Amino acid sequence: MKYRQEEDSLGIVNVPSNHYWGAQTERSLENFPQGVEKIPHSQIMAIVTIKRSAAIVNNLEKKLDDKRRDLIVKACDRILSGEFDDEFPLTVWQTGSGTQTNMNVNEVISHVANEDEKLIHPNDHVNMSQSSNDVFPTAMHLSTLKNLSEKLIIEVSKTIDCFDDLIKKNDKLIKTGRTHLQDATPIKLSQEISAWKVCLQRNLKVLREVKEELKYLAIGGTAVGTGINAKKEFGEEMAKELSKIYDMDLKSDENKFFQLSSKSSLVNVHGAIKALATDLYKIANDIRFLSCGPRCGIGELIIPSNEPGSSIMPGKVNPTQVESITMICIKVLANDLAISMANTQGQLQLNAYMPLIIHSMDNSITLLSKSIHCFREKLLRNLVANEGKINENLDKSLMLVTSLSPKIGYDKASEIAKYAFSKNLTLKEANKELAYLSDEEFDKIVKPEKMV
Repeated sequence: MKYRQEEDSLGIVNVPSNHYWGAQTERSLENFPQGVEKIPHSQIMAIVTIKRSAAIVNNLEKKLDDKRRDLIVKACDRILSGEFDDEFPLTVWQTGSGTQTNMNVNEVISHVANEDEKLIHPNDHVNMSQSSNDVFPTAMHLSTLKNLSEKLIIEVSKTIDCFDDLIKKNDKLIKTGRTHLQDATPIKLSQEISAWKVCLQRNLKVLREVKEELKYLAIGGTAVGTGINAKKEFGEEMAKELSKIYDMDLKSDENKFFQLSSKSSLVNVHGAIKALATDLYKIANDIRFLSCGPRCGIGELIIPSNEPGSSIMPGKVNPTQVESITMICIKVLANDLAISMANTQGQLQLNAYMPLIIHSMDNSITLLSKSIHCFREKLLRNLVANEGKINENLDKSLMLVTSLSPKIGYDKASEIAKYAFSKNLTLKEANKELAYLSDEEFDKIVKPEKMV
């Protein structure tokens, strides 16, 4: 491999000549674990977008000339198009401020911009009016907003619509309800599914509300929140420029000290994602229970046969989509703990656990979005009610006796249920032997369709 010499404040560094990064990127590659998790691509693209906007704003403020502005903007556009994706190799497990990644981006932009003429310096021009300490958290907000809008919110909304379809298809089916995993009074299958739908609706509502906190940006705070080396209006002008790009009403937070030292906005957003994951786990588990069998379990739902379920048992079908999404939900819960713990480390003027936070956030949104898509398309859309089994289970349910309580009292109704169970009789047969009601009275009262 051929090398070129790059220089930073610590001296000379040999950098692979086929790459666009510089001395600080190379030092980071030498000093931190490699072959492990990298800074998310979405975070890199958000930082590049900030650099592009900063060049425009610095030019408007007469701090950067037109030629350098154009070179930086052109370089950023090339990077945003995906031309240089291999130039951002740094790990999550670096400095907690993300400084090395900020400099990685600065160096790549400057080298791309300097292909024809060396006019751009990574610190003096690309990083003008900025610090890693305000750039990195601003990018965290922007990348999370973009990922939520373009990935997770879309998939959750489509899944709510899918549940709507299932509700309409199954509105006439009455089945056995279950509490404590034991037989309970009847419920319509559509009512059971409606709970799943509303879980997602309520989660989506909260997620949309809390993500508004991310529209307040740290940019303009520079090193510690005071805005040193930036003009007073820089943060507001950056928010306006970024608002155009992201098509959002972004704002420069009036208290940059908060934005640099606390990541509670991201904690709140991920808390809503965690709540979504807990409900998705419950929904998937319900389907796991209701489809168990197919002959020796509850068997009221038939899941699609997507792949063979066993290497030894021919014809076995397993709830693989359920298992996949529930594992991902557990991972999201683990990410939530990581983000929450990381936010406790807002030491004085800076939180120094930001790469961990954005890695965990990006991981949760990406995994959940992809998993919800598979869960919906490979399971929910082809989920079928087993009407025969549903009717069989309903007919055998002892909890239909609940409707007799107002007529004969709780104690006598309980006696009928226990007698039926001990003698392996239907409720009607047990009532006939105990002679509490005539058959006609029994049939008039015990009507599942009136119990839902």
